[in-house]
Amino acid sequence: MSQDNLIKLQCKECKRINYWSRKNKRKVERKIEVKKHCPWCKKHTVHKELKK
Repeated sequence: MSQDNLIKLQCKECKRINYWSRKNKRKVERKIEVKKHCPWCKKHTVHKELKK
């Protein structure tokens, strides 16, 4: 697994990093926003991509 493709996903509400994911940086230029479950907020929130 290449380290270049890894991105962090941070919760917008509590600002904690909960997930790691991959993306193809050649095809996807914008920052990813995904709605995922946050264990700290205990609800589904928007998670946004951070710099590695």
